[in-house]
Amino acid sequence: MARIVMKFGGTSVADIDRIRNVARHVKREVDCGHEVAVVVSAMAGRTNELVDLTRAASPMHDAREYDAIVASGELVSAGLLAIVLQSMGVDARSWQGWQIPIVTDNAHGAARIAEINGSLLIERFGIGQVAVIAGFQGVAPDNRVSTLGRGGSDTSAVAIAAAVNADRCDIYTDVDGVYTTDPRIEPKARRLAKVSFEEMLEMASLGAKVLQVRSVELAMVHNVRTFVRSSFEAPDAPGMDDFDNPPGTLICDEDEIVEKQNVTGIAYTRDEAQISLRRVQDRPGVSAAIFGPLAEAGINVDMIVQNVSGDGKFTDMTFTVPSTDVEKALHALESVKDEVGYEAVQSETGLAKVSVIGIGMRSHAGVAASAFKALADKSVNIRAITTSEIKISILIDGDWCELAVRTLHNVYGLDKV
Repeated sequence: MARIVMKFGGTSVADIDRIRNVARHVKREVDCGHEVAVVVSAMAGRTNELVDLTRAASPMHDAREYDAIVASGELVSAGLLAIVLQSMGVDARSWQGWQIPIVTDNAHGAARIAEINGSLLIERFGIGQVAVIAGFQGVAPDNRVSTLGRGGSDTSAVAIAAAVNADRCDIYTDVDGVYTTDPRIEPKARRLAKVSFEEMLEMASLGAKVLQVRSVELAMVHNVRTFVRSSFEAPDAPGMDDFDNPPGTLICDEDEIVEKQNVTGIAYTRDEAQISLRRVQDRPGVSAAIFGPLAEAGINVDMIVQNVSGDGKFTDMTFTVPSTDVEKALHALESVKDEVGYEAVQSETGLAKVSVIGIGMRSHAGVAASAFKALADKSVNIRAITTSEIKISILIDGDWCELAVRTLHNVYGLDKV
């Protein structure tokens, strides 16, 4: 017997038929003798509807009331799944975030989990009851419902798994695992059997949409073994009840991965923008004067390149932001022009960032050189480069994105078993 947390996304609970399918997945684990908690998202499209209603009521709405409205979608999913499970003879009960409780900070709309007391859930496990939990929500210090931001149900599931010391957290989605790259771009992409927490964190932050970044962070901190699985696989398909090696991809500690590949996957993000400040005064504190206001405006700055100052007086500073934040970034920079002392600001949109990721890069030389040579052979111009121990990110023109992904996927042999 083991303790399992299962999470199902919006497409998995989109209607009653799919909720019945989810219930069959849950019943399979219950019939195997496992203690089970289930975390559900709102039915597909429901959260968007609730957000639109809130904005229609008032564009300048109260964040606490926003949370009260959008959190209701998960309550419906949890209640419906509990009812279906009961009809199948499974003892199940729905839970709202505040009932557990999942305690968050006071940042309504984008709250972070501060604490979860799993004792009530464990008590219900003891009597054989399945807990069906509304994901994406908790309770803030002001005793009002809070939400964790889009995709927050993944975070709810991993946090609950950590709180109840679950043996495994299964994230069921509309894909059957984590692939070496996007199969829509490279048909030869392969499903990975195992990915380390660090690799998955890089993939999630660099464009892979399989898991929310914060959920991977939590899984890594608390060492929660996490499986990415498909909810559309038949619940009684061969191997679905295999506890150790079910179909899907295991996200785990690096020590569990025996054979470490030089490169595990290729991720990408489109719609990157590049902003360059020309002839910036080269003096201590100038970087803080530039990036401080951008941080205060909630703008995520990624790649940063500073040219070496030839005369010791002026330098150029280039960095990337999401294309949607360009206007906001330019406005923030204009407000500190006198303090920073730059001569001109230039911006360009429509760029893409392609990243090579792999824990094997720590101990193998030549990974970066292979990427640069392969892209040069395809006439792909590189605008900027950033690296870490396990990743190389390359900024290129957006029109070259798909070619770059396919080229790098091939050069590292990721299409081979």
